[in-house]
Amino acid sequence: MEKKHEPLFRIEWIDAKNSEALEDAFNVRREVFIKEQNIPEDEEFDEADLRSYHVIVYANSRPVATGRLLNEREMWLIGRISVLKECRGKHVGKLVVDKLLEQAIELGAAEVNIHAQTHAVSFYKKFGFVAFGDTFLEAGIEHISMVKKI
Repeated sequence: MEKKHEPLFRIEWIDAKNSEALEDAFNVRREVFIKEQNIPEDEEFDEADLRSYHVIVYANSRPVATGRLLNEREMWLIGRISVLKECRGKHVGKLVVDKLLEQAIELGAAEVNIHAQTHAVSFYKKFGFVAFGDTFLEAGIEHISMVKKI
């Protein structure tokens, strides 16, 4: 019996001016948010994409996960964390969040915020995020604000 090989993961920062790499990230987000979660495309993509730091994870040269870091009115916000279904449970999401947090720290963030889908709260708690406030709807999905003090 032939042993199945796990993919080799490689993580990269995307320059928002590199449209090919940014399109790789957008394709992951289309698969996860638009196709799986039925979020309208005009709500998924916004002008903040061009002002954000993006990371993307490749598995054997195929884009499989992404996320972004945005400084919005002096508040650092992680968002758009998405992992293709076949790569979930393989710590790929952890790679993305770790890299985004590292970047926020390098840029001097005192705290980092996230609007977490409520089903993912326990995932973000593992990084030290703490939920606060009431749940709210974003793109028709229940979310809660979370913060991590650096």
